[in-house]
Amino acid sequence: MMSNGEFRHEHDLLGDRDVPASAYYGIHTLRALENFPITGTPISVYPALIRALAEIKMAAARANHELGFLPLPKLEAIVSACEEIVAGKLHDQFVIDVIQGGAGTSTNMNANEVIANRALEIMGHEKGDYSRLHPNEDVNLSQSTNDVYPTALRLSTYADLGNLVEGMEYLRGVFEAKAEEFKDILKMGRTQLQDAVPMTLGQEFSTYAVMLGEDVERVREAARLLCEINLGATAIGTGITTHPRYAERVRHHLARITGMPLITAPNLVEATQDCGSFVQLSGVLKRVAVKLSKVCNDLRLLSSGPRAGLGEINLPPMQAGSSIMPGKVNPVIPEVVNQIAFEVIGNDMTVTMAAEAGQLQLNAFEPIIAHSLGKSIAHLTRGCRVLADLCVSGITANEERLRKSVADSIGVVTALNPYIGYVNATEIAQLALVSGRGVSELVLEKGLLTAEQLAEILQPDVLTRPKLQPLLRSESGERRV
Repeated sequence: MMSNGEFRHEHDLLGDRDVPASAYYGIHTLRALENFPITGTPISVYPALIRALAEIKMAAARANHELGFLPLPKLEAIVSACEEIVAGKLHDQFVIDVIQGGAGTSTNMNANEVIANRALEIMGHEKGDYSRLHPNEDVNLSQSTNDVYPTALRLSTYADLGNLVEGMEYLRGVFEAKAEEFKDILKMGRTQLQDAVPMTLGQEFSTYAVMLGEDVERVREAARLLCEINLGATAIGTGITTHPRYAERVRHHLARITGMPLITAPNLVEATQDCGSFVQLSGVLKRVAVKLSKVCNDLRLLSSGPRAGLGEINLPPMQAGSSIMPGKVNPVIPEVVNQIAFEVIGNDMTVTMAAEAGQLQLNAFEPIIAHSLGKSIAHLTRGCRVLADLCVSGITANEERLRKSVADSIGVVTALNPYIGYVNATEIAQLALVSGRGVSELVLEKGLLTAEQLAEILQPDVLTRPKLQPLLRSESGERRV
């Protein structure tokens, strides 16, 4: 290694290159920067992935030292460098584009070079002095990109899923609070956008909380699949270049470092080529996105208007909605969450195709899987928080409009079925539709029920939950059916 102050010279199998003297990355990273100017987004946009890479290198160094392959001074320097990265330092040195060829080799080498050069500084040497500590021979000892990269992806995704679960639980709590607030407000339910039967606004909002709770469990189930790792597999799963005890020792150290319940895959050849856990997770994320988007569709529809739409609820106004229509306010928060959902659904297709495209003993397309999952998780996490804080928490009900919709609805006749019979109920419904008169008015006019009976039947607690129907009889004693 030679240096002229501004640059240092490094060598690889393709020849010599000048690397900025201040850079902690090296020649492999430099070439990757030139080869993959794709998105302009560096891998450091996913800090959990950078931390995971450092945690793996730390665990590998400790395992190699225990097995007699890594001297103590090198171990201590590598561990110190990794601890700094885990703490958030040097992330700006992870500059490889998120979309890259080579099955993640450039990401792995970016980590190897940054750790090696920082370790050299800690040992009192210059960056690039690889004769004293080498990115491949020391930092990457007993490893391959093919077991490091997928393991790092599992660790980082597991950590990020914790944030997603917290965001979903937070949003669920806000919906539960609204369900309690609206529990006594009667409204009309709808099927196929047509009047159905009465319900409470609280029941409507409680369904959103329940849906989120179900999906939290599905996310947790998918996260557990990520705890099976292939570290120790090296190139294709045979464990070539490793000690027989290495896989178990590195798993032990990595589990202690991360706090994750890690297990080594029983068949490392299978685990090195299989992306099934990522496909499973991506499908769960799509499920979350689809259901969140459906909820946002409901919120936009229920708040439509304010006068020419349903107008049953009011979303908090967040910004002026038009450059030409004065006073217009749009449901911008549900709209942005809808768009997050569209993106996640597209990302799921990308993960599916990337997993399918694997060949023989390796999947070369894990970088795009990592990027797709990373975007989906990050955006869903932020979307849940934004929807909770900037929309759901501030929703109010238009109670008078809701009451009127129940009073005017023909759908309320369904509640009278057990008392006046289907034939009579159908006749009342048709007459109400044609005449524009109210159901209650027509029932009383035809003498099918008394005012007292009708009032009892149309109580909110009778209309909105299962209840034993009282046996009503006419004045002559005949049973009403």
